[in-house]
Amino acid sequence: MTHWRLCPGYDTPALREAFGSLDAVFARQGERITSDPLSEVLRVTVDGTRYYVKRYHRAAKNPLRRWIGRPRIQAEWENLLAFRAWGIRTANITGYGLERRLGAFARGAMITEEVAGSIDLARIAASRDPRLRERSWLMPVVRQVAEATRTMHAHRFVHNDLKWRNLLVVDGAPPLVYLIDCPGGETWRGAMLRRRMIKDLACLDKVGRQALSRTWRLRFFLAYRGQDRLTAAEKPVLRQILAYFEGRE
Repeated sequence: MTHWRLCPGYDTPALREAFGSLDAVFARQGERITSDPLSEVLRVTVDGTRYYVKRYHRAAKNPLRRWIGRPRIQAEWENLLAFRAWGIRTANITGYGLERRLGAFARGAMITEEVAGSIDLARIAASRDPRLRERSWLMPVVRQVAEATRTMHAHRFVHNDLKWRNLLVVDGAPPLVYLIDCPGGETWRGAMLRRRMIKDLACLDKVGRQALSRTWRLRFFLAYRGQDRLTAAEKPVLRQILAYFEGRE
């Protein structure tokens, strides 16, 4: 059984020819961006617009996921659709779907439109971009990342790979932040939710402590918590974030 769809606004003749079926998507050639034993990402240009084609050949690292649970590619498109429903900016999904044979996952794909003019925060940090020292640029970026993270967590959802490389910024007045690549995101409850929320925040701070001053890192935390100043109630959470990766690397 094969399920494939082009999203509203993308069912055009050129895109139907390029991405009209799962067979067409897997036959498509393009610039290889990444590859691993599970998946590959190609960059393809159609009618002057660039698209990222993510193709999965396996459901997940665990072979049981071929039959049980949600394949990673399905998690990818469902999580991005959830972000959009929650008001979190993300790349526009062009098409998605998967194929099962005798009930087992065989292959799947998702296509997203390029976020034109964007650069990920990890590259900005690695290049020591002067914008990281400009309040007028950094303040809206910090607030948007904090708001997106708070929104996810308010829905009991954790990203599980909330790193600077998965945050795109498009320059403007103000700059706009987009959250991408979330195959491992899930909803949780109770103690596991709290622990994984701490992990999301610690992942952000892993690069943050190298690229930002302590003042800006505190501003991010306060924006995430919806507080104007650090109180006694916030201090234990902050200590957990700072200590999360101790002894792990």
